[in-house]
Amino acid sequence: MNNVKASFSIRDMENLSGIKAHTIRIWEKRYNLFTPERTDTNIRTYSIQSLQKLLNVTLLYNNGYKISKIAKIDEAQIPIMVREIVSKNSEESHAINAFKLAMVNFDQTLFLNTYSSLLSEKSFREIFSDVFIPLLNELGLLWQTDTISPAHEHFITHLIKQKLYINTEKLQMAEPTKKNRVFVLYLPENEIHEIGLLYINYEIALRGYKSIYLGQTMPVESLKDLLQYYDNITFLSYFTVSPVKENLNLYFKRFSETLNTSGNSNLYVLGHQIQNVDPEKLPDNIKVFNSIERVIDAL
Repeated sequence: MNNVKASFSIRDMENLSGIKAHTIRIWEKRYNLFTPERTDTNIRTYSIQSLQKLLNVTLLYNNGYKISKIAKIDEAQIPIMVREIVSKNSEESHAINAFKLAMVNFDQTLFLNTYSSLLSEKSFREIFSDVFIPLLNELGLLWQTDTISPAHEHFITHLIKQKLYINTEKLQMAEPTKKNRVFVLYLPENEIHEIGLLYINYEIALRGYKSIYLGQTMPVESLKDLLQYYDNITFLSYFTVSPVKENLNLYFKRFSETLNTSGNSNLYVLGHQIQNVDPEKLPDNIKVFNSIERVIDAL
């Protein structure tokens, strides 16, 4: 999966569109909506153009158009109708479909126009919780089933990160109003999945706290410099793939020995790996959370 996918199986088509494979075959046979190629073993494969068309057709179909009517629409007109619907209708399902379409077509303009349409009716917080989080959850499943390539994932996550940076920067233009503690956000070594951490950074700024965002793959020893500048630091990290289960207790021990020598440093952790942690056995200065919402509630 080092290259952009050029062909998709019917299962890929189902995963991306939400339309059952059986239904896709019916649309293909009855209405000639798609023209798949076949492998030497007679297995259907679909081009990226067919995938783009299916996502467009799905959006029209979910918006009340009958498939028999869609089949009669000039093919060049379908994307135009889709853009009009997206610009007028900001329902979450339509927006998610538009973002997926932008992803598979590397269409930055569609992403930005869809986002702008959402922003006319929703706050950034609502867009992130109602649209971006479900979209990212879908991306995880699409990744696991090899439906999308690294190029697709990097493209869409980069655009979402851009929005996080912009909205966080707007808040950080003002001086923090709460001085009782400082948050230091970082990812442990070999950890690069940072969208969740970036969003928490936004929420911290929204609440008037000072935050220091250090980003990906930070060794514990490198965090020690912060202790020379601030008292009462709350470190906050996201363990998606690292540290692995076998190293979690060692990591927490090293954190306490290195960063909590004065007893004023806390660590908040969330992410996939914390399912392997028994909260009852953790030191008082380390807390684990099973969702972003729980962390936000604790701020």
